[in-house]
Amino acid sequence: MNILYEEDGAIKVAHVMADNAASLQVETPHGKRSKIKASNVLLRFEQPSMTGFMEATESAAAGLDTDFLWQCCGADEFMFGDLAQEYYGHVPNPLEAAAVAVRLHGAPMYFYKKGKGRYKAAPEENLKAALASEEKKRQQAATVASYVEQLCANKLPEAFTPAVVEMMLYRPDKNVLEFKALEKACSERGQTATKLLQECGAIPSSHDYHYRRFVLENFPHGIGFPPIAELHCEHDLQLAGVEAFSIDDAATTEIDDAFSVEKLEDGNWRIGIHIAVPALGFEPGSDLDNIALQRLSTVYMPNHKITMLPDEVVECFTLNEGTANPALSMYLDVSPDYEILSVESRVERVHIAVNLRHDTLEPVFNAETLANGGSDYPFKPELEMLWQFACKLEQKRGKADSQNQFRDYNFHIDGEHVDITERPRGSPIDKVVSELMIQVNSHWAGQLAEAGVAAIYRSQAGGKVRMSTSPGPHQGLGVAQYAWSSSPLRRYVDLLNQRQIMAMLSGETPHYAPNSEALFSAIRDFEQAYDVYNNIQRSMERYWVLRYLQQEGLVSVKANTIKENLVRFERLPYVTRVFGMPELPPGTPVEVALGAIDLLELDARCTFIAPPAIDPAAVTPVA
Repeated sequence: MNILYEEDGAIKVAHVMADNAASLQVETPHGKRSKIKASNVLLRFEQPSMTGFMEATESAAAGLDTDFLWQCCGADEFMFGDLAQEYYGHVPNPLEAAAVAVRLHGAPMYFYKKGKGRYKAAPEENLKAALASEEKKRQQAATVASYVEQLCANKLPEAFTPAVVEMMLYRPDKNVLEFKALEKACSERGQTATKLLQECGAIPSSHDYHYRRFVLENFPHGIGFPPIAELHCEHDLQLAGVEAFSIDDAATTEIDDAFSVEKLEDGNWRIGIHIAVPALGFEPGSDLDNIALQRLSTVYMPNHKITMLPDEVVECFTLNEGTANPALSMYLDVSPDYEILSVESRVERVHIAVNLRHDTLEPVFNAETLANGGSDYPFKPELEMLWQFACKLEQKRGKADSQNQFRDYNFHIDGEHVDITERPRGSPIDKVVSELMIQVNSHWAGQLAEAGVAAIYRSQAGGKVRMSTSPGPHQGLGVAQYAWSSSPLRRYVDLLNQRQIMAMLSGETPHYAPNSEALFSAIRDFEQAYDVYNNIQRSMERYWVLRYLQQEGLVSVKANTIKENLVRFERLPYVTRVFGMPELPPGTPVEVALGAIDLLELDARCTFIAPPAIDPAAVTPVA
């Protein structure tokens, strides 16, 4: 005996080997033997043979009109055999009955399954909706296929508007047809979505691609600011009797610090370090404070800057030349041999005589001009005094010349053209600014710690820098404690610490209590944001280095080995791995060939050429 049965969602045929009432031992046309439940059997028959039976059944089922079958059904449930008899007009033979069973089983939109071999016709409105949905899927599949064909031919479909492309690049919605088509095309081409879209002309600017991705990920509501309220710019503060000056690069608008120097009657010097005071402009918890707390820092990258505070706030408190804005001042009385005799801090207004800029100051205030006198320039005696004082501070910290091995790089971008200049650290400008900032940050940190006022400190032990609410030595700087407080226009941690310093100086209750959750959350959020901001700065610097290599048409560059096949390019802030490079000692000069440059992946294929002829004794380790 043969049977037609249902198993695993499919209709099958088999020959019965043994019938055990509740179960049957059967053998399929392919010779596989198995045990099935008797309740799964739809039809028993002796003839025809099961050989070729399913092929004939499926052929007969394909000739049945599904819509006509549906019209033959009433509103009640029915067995497939009863419908077969009504359709054929006679008692169906096994092949006819099986054909109807296969057709019903394969049309779930028309017939709802109610049991083994038992069905009910779908209501007309349900069927119409299901058919419409099926047609929609068919049309969507055709649309996706069309998109895939165009993408694989490097053509951008019209539906891939800039908004759609942005969605797929930065916030992909896997349910839309465009994404499904892109995903399939990428699979067929063996490419990433970004690369394929670029080849289709959907990414006209690789720079904008990187910048836009960063903005959307970190500033989902845009980089603009809401309307400003509750900003206090007017303050009744005493005007200091000093003429101060700042030192910054040409692009700086958030001028946080300035300096003044006075010669006292007793022969000593009074050095003023003046820090902008945005803490006077708004209270903790205010709308402006929440804005700063969300951003936590100004974001820097070549040719772009996203400020922590709105322009209106910066304008109120930046130390622009010609203004007398509020400042948190630290005055150091210094002896002729540059020993600090006394320290005093106070909040006041300070007149800024001039904003000195690196590009104009460095040519006249540098190691060479300090050695031979040089020409005149604004605040020359004051700067020379500060230089001597900064050298003394550095020596006392035990860090003299510790940064001379490092390099900074300036990016000058004019349209599509980029210039990159190398600038060794430790120049007189760097030393003056950095040493005076270390002085205020370490001294105020010590005062906060001694007074038991909560603050956010930076410490370093074993080479690892960490932020915490507990003071600790900063081994890298050689100070007993250190707390950022000199850049309150640009970093939220500095702004927070500034509030605590001002409360300490005035004897008021500090805004933040020890072990305050606000402190711990500020540390956590700031460190996360700072890492992200530093990463985009490094990425965009890497981008402009690659653009520079393309611009200059370089085919090879000189580099220095860091370790294994990792090298650092000479005169450029670029670190990469080199193919085919043998194992060389760290610091070994090498020359590498430049291959394909990928501005989306921010990478250049570099191949080892050869190390230049060098004296091994001249190799110095790379920092």
